[in-house]
Amino acid sequence: MAQISIYIDESTLKQIEIAAEKEHDSISKWVKKRLLSSLKTAWPKDYFDIFGTLKDASFKRPAEMKFSKDRERQIL
Repeated sequence: MAQISIYIDESTLKQIEIAAEKEHDSISKWVKKRLLSSLKTAWPKDYFDIFGTLKDASFKRPAEMKFSKDRERQIL
């Protein structure tokens, strides 16, 4: 298995150690999971090409709601 070396500050390393410990993983396994998830494509290829392609008369845009129908917000 290949190895990689990285330079990281102490504060970040401490955070990684804590996160890995919480998940009962080694630091290597924890970092590998994060790297793999960041390399995955979030959406399937051509996902956004399907928008607007469905033709169906039953799909209608709802009428705009008036602010007068909005509830008063609680001030925190």
